[in-house]
Amino acid sequence: MTRLPGGPVPAPSPSAADAPATIPPPVPDGPGAAAVQSGATSAPAPPPASAGAGRPVVEVIAAGKRYGTDTAGVVALQGIDLTIAQGEFLSLIGPSGCGKSTLLRLIGDLTEPTTGEIRVNGKPARQARLDHDYGMVFQAPVLMDWRTVEKNVQLPLEIMGIPGPERARRAAALLDLVELGEFARRYPWQLSGGMQQRVAIARALALDPGLLLMDEPFGALDEMTRERMNLELMHLWRRVGTTIVFVTHSVPEAVFLSTRVVVMSPRPGRIAKEVTIDLPQPRTAGTREEVQYFRLLTEVREALRRDDGHSARGDGRPATSEAERVRAEGPP
Repeated sequence: MTRLPGGPVPAPSPSAADAPATIPPPVPDGPGAAAVQSGATSAPAPPPASAGAGRPVVEVIAAGKRYGTDTAGVVALQGIDLTIAQGEFLSLIGPSGCGKSTLLRLIGDLTEPTTGEIRVNGKPARQARLDHDYGMVFQAPVLMDWRTVEKNVQLPLEIMGIPGPERARRAAALLDLVELGEFARRYPWQLSGGMQQRVAIARALALDPGLLLMDEPFGALDEMTRERMNLELMHLWRRVGTTIVFVTHSVPEAVFLSTRVVVMSPRPGRIAKEVTIDLPQPRTAGTREEVQYFRLLTEVREALRRDDGHSARGDGRPATSEAERVRAEGPP
């Protein structure tokens, strides 16, 4: 994974099957620009087979989140302890209102914990956000319709003051990475939903984040497009080597994509179970036909069912309505 000047560059992957993604590093405009060698390319992070080695990328320590006042508030999360290692693909799954998206926002410093602590790359979540240590992809692509595809991908680089030629060079490499190079001059409204999400992913990778936070990015897609996007995301993850935290309501999606699935209980959200996904890499369409895949599906579903009877409101009824999800997790 290529890093900004001053950041670590992991050793190249020993596997020839996963060719390194040659994304040119962004060159800042200013005194540090001369320190970046012209024409440098990225070295991929260790392959997913080694996920879990090295220092933690994310540490969630006794974290809790309460919305509102003590008398009229909603406890969205309670007592969350979670460590995510470099190179992991970790999925968060659970019923609506369990705080999956809230936990993702805590990691991304889009909201603050009421109790506990969040650390990203060994630093407070807020500092990690200021240091651009992560990228984020939402359920909606959130692209600017009046900007071309390449200009949408260039936006974070533009905000950071990266010179125009470097912005163009890096955007072109990222669009090639997500197989949209030929659509660089198109506008978002000229693309399908799946293609728009690929643009959003390319934009999230523009500043070389070591961590990618994804909040149900394929939830609005039809099943066939979703399965294809799952395969493309797997390919991208193996090439780039970033750590991914992925929120989903789909058990098959979580099992297919992940190295680990975290099952959350109904509100107040707690970690009910962690399931290690030991399916071989690389994942392919044939993975979904393997006996081990179905065994893992059953294990995750049973973990969800075991916690289905827990009270999400405190009165024995689960919080599954959209209104209560928004109360618990905040607006999208």
